[in-house]
Amino acid sequence: MFALRSTLARLFVGLLLTGLGLHLYAQSQGPARAKPKASLTPIQFRDVALNAGVNFVLHNYPTPQKHMIETMTGGVAAFDYNGDGRTDIFFTNGAELPALQKTSPIYFNRLYRNDGGMKFTDVTEEAGVAGAGYSMGAAAADYDNDGHIDLFVAGVYSNHLYHNLGNGKFEEVTEKAGIKSDKWSVAAGWFDYDNDGYLDLFVVNYAKWTPDYNRFCGDAARNLRVYCHPMYFEGLTNTLYHNRGDGTFEDLSEQSGIAKYQGRGMSLAFADFDNDGFMDVYVTNDNQANFLFHNRGNGTFEEVGLETGAALLDGGKPISSMGADFRDYDNDGLPDVFVTALEGETWPLFRNRGEGWFQDVTYPSRLGPVSVLRSGWGNGIFDFNNDGWKDLFTANSHADDNVHLFKATEYRQPNSVIANLGDGTFRDVSGDAGESFQAPAAHRGCAFADFNNDGKIDVVVSALREPAELWENVSPDDNHWITLKLVGTKSNRDGIGARVRIGNQVNHMTTAVGYASSSHFGVHFGLGKTEKIDAIEIKWPGGITQVLKGVKADQILQVREPEK
Repeated sequence: MFALRSTLARLFVGLLLTGLGLHLYAQSQGPARAKPKASLTPIQFRDVALNAGVNFVLHNYPTPQKHMIETMTGGVAAFDYNGDGRTDIFFTNGAELPALQKTSPIYFNRLYRNDGGMKFTDVTEEAGVAGAGYSMGAAAADYDNDGHIDLFVAGVYSNHLYHNLGNGKFEEVTEKAGIKSDKWSVAAGWFDYDNDGYLDLFVVNYAKWTPDYNRFCGDAARNLRVYCHPMYFEGLTNTLYHNRGDGTFEDLSEQSGIAKYQGRGMSLAFADFDNDGFMDVYVTNDNQANFLFHNRGNGTFEEVGLETGAALLDGGKPISSMGADFRDYDNDGLPDVFVTALEGETWPLFRNRGEGWFQDVTYPSRLGPVSVLRSGWGNGIFDFNNDGWKDLFTANSHADDNVHLFKATEYRQPNSVIANLGDGTFRDVSGDAGESFQAPAAHRGCAFADFNNDGKIDVVVSALREPAELWENVSPDDNHWITLKLVGTKSNRDGIGARVRIGNQVNHMTTAVGYASSSHFGVHFGLGKTEKIDAIEIKWPGGITQVLKGVKADQILQVREPEK
């Protein structure tokens, strides 16, 4: 029935396209046009990494062979590892090739403790998370419901699960937990797909590759070598680990139906796109159609990306899909999909129209012209100026470090911040974000959090062979805000999967955001001029609906799931 409904909807769209023309259709069927805001509260950032003590440099060990893994590392995680109420920062890092070993401290993954006041301390070795192998992505969540946030690190035949002991240290429990390292994994995310109160783990895998792969790609006449096109790599299936609730996991990729689909996975994001009470999974694929795994609620998934319109842009050609976020940008109550890709491809924006289908609004939203000349990796949908409309952030760089020798584009690029105008369209405000914001770099992953607890969302970004950036949000304090920190009792302890509504705004608790990265700090809302919230509705994963009334703005509010 789901497939039939969405197929009929797509057929209707096709008839409209034929009769009216693409341009007219895009304008008439684009996002609902609310009244544009009279003025746009500025969005401004300043890089405080150096003064903050965040001195991480991402080492990818570039080689003359141009191994694909060299250009794809760089995930970041933001989470409170020691429970002091301040969000800490974790960076993944590369390793020496071809050994795939961290032979020097410069290749250590790094954990920086937030000491308050935008000051951080490197606690990597004392916490026990320096890691091993060539690391790619990170995913943070409390998988055993003990109140301490744990960490999963994805890598090239080197996955690692770190159990948070609650005393500032982690224990590596990968083998004991039943987690395998048999594939090149890029990213991962935590979600409770069966609503049993324990978080499950979805691992995104890229392609078959070994260090002895030595295909020459580029211009042989000029002896100019580039990273090979993804088409030369055979894709892999992804992995779903079911949490048994006793500290161990069971690989249910086959039984769930996930393993039927082979791709070159880059990242993932979670949302309940059809509001049936079960979290669905969006997976970006490199030069293949993206996947949307619809959760049937019986332990199995169906892949519905193409039939729902969320797999490809309207042109029908696969692109270099990188990062993804899955949130409601237009305040209609339905989670939408925002994807980054390389220069010339645009960054897809798929608007959730309900009834099981998505519409490509990349150009009607004005995101197309903004993004067509840029290459994006990490990304997120967050309200940076607290005006009640979620904006876009992207960490930018091309994949090839010598791309300028082949085409009129640059490898190192500045980040982007794109403001939501509240009428279904966006405007690039990167040039207004601050002079330092224009500095180009080989950006990769990024994570989002309110690192100084001032109510404004900050961003931390990794960059290949360059210092990480910590962008403090210094936008004017014109608007109000609230951040909810959810504590599940019957649901998972993190409240991951909870759906929160304030007025016409809807957001949900998730930590899987962007490219190979994780943002774990709660659920944030910009409130505009609202000083007191009439009602906050929380639908917990366990099925309980909770309503809070008369809540003051401008606070970090911890909310416990009520007993049934």
